[in-house]
Formats: sequence, structure tokens, C-alpha cells
Amino acid sequence: MHSAYNRKESRGAHAREDYPDRDDQNWMKHTLCHIDDKGKTTIDYRPVIMQTLTDEAKVVPPKKRVY
Repeated sequence: MHSAYNRKESRGAHAREDYPDRDDQNWMKHTLCHIDDKGKTTIDYRPVIMQTLTDEAKVVPPKKRVY
């Protein structure tokens, strides 16, 4: 819940009415949420790696999902 609230965009299954569009400029990153023994959450991020581990698979560039 804290991670989703902190992400100010909509992306895939994560949709917010107050931020209806995806924001790759600011949110192309993975959210990490840690919870301590008292239930306090700490949110951190790590970058998305835009390369594959082999030449057999091509990189798929990000794009908006439309249905």
C-alpha cells in the first residue's frame, strides 16, 4: 500500500485516478519496500536494467499498454 501510494503514476495494473498516465522519466525503476519488526516501512528504489543477458533475446523497449 505504501509503495503504491508513493508511486505518482499509472503503469500496467498499477492505476491511479489522480495520476492517470505513466511517467517513464521519473518512475522507470523498481520499488523496494522493507518492513521492520515494528511494522514501519522504508521505501527504496533500484534501476531497471534495459539490456538482456544474452544476444539471443532482444531488448523490448517500454511502451504504454492499451486495451
